Amino acid sequence: MEKLPRKELIFDMLEKEPNDVFLNYALAMEHLSTGDYNDADAQLRKVLEINPSYLPCYYQLGQVNEKLNKIVIAISYYKQGVNLAKSQNNNKALGELNEAIWMLED
Repeated sequence: MEKLPRKELIFDMLEKEPNDVFLNYALAMEHLSTGDYNDADAQLRKVLEINPSYLPCYYQLGQVNEKLNKIVIAISYYKQGVNLAKSQNNNKALGELNEAIWMLED
């Protein structure tokens, strides 16, 4: 049996579970890995519609918007992530988000 590419496997699984946060996030990461930044942006925003507390999305949305040269939007996502990281007591994510902000505002 032929092995399906990872993106196709994720699409197949999403048909059965369209609101699965991990599957939607995985699809966004697949878009990122192939340089499909607009698709990655849309998919990450979908993840946040499903679960606004999914912290990794804020960093990735910042990264995607940097690549799309939308710096103000990138900083906005990073700052939203900072607030969420503080509320979740996630110091590692907080440091990464603050560093991303610092690099753009420097």
